[in-house]
Amino acid sequence: MKTIKDAEEKMAANKVIKTHIINYAKTRETYIAYRKSGYNKKFYEAHRDEITLHKAAKEAFAKLLDGKIPKVKDLNEEFVRLLSEKKAAYSEYKKIKKEMRDYQIAKQNVESFYAAQQSWDIEEDMKKKRQQER
Repeated sequence: MKTIKDAEEKMAANKVIKTHIINYAKTRETYIAYRKSGYNKKFYEAHRDEITLHKAAKEAFAKLLDGKIPKVKDLNEEFVRLLSEKKAAYSEYKKIKKEMRDYQIAKQNVESFYAAQQSWDIEEDMKKKRQQER
């Protein structure tokens, strides 16, 4: 289960970085123009969304451990690998879960049988007592 959650977390982080890379590429020209304008307020207001996306992407890149921006191709390959690992782990999880369910059913059957045997023994003891009392 931990393997599945780890893979899901890494896949989510992968998607976020990929989104930032795409946003960075799309907004790069606008941000360069904004810088060239001397950080003009009118330019900023006209392109606020793009500039905000660009800054968010730069902040996300600054938080990367090695400081290198990964390639989208590499992220896609890692995503496919993680998805494969997740599927394999989930398959194993389902198998173990089925075994556990089977063990639970067997345990309940044994307990039911034992309870029925005990009940039958008690009834037999009561019959013997009644017969002795007569």
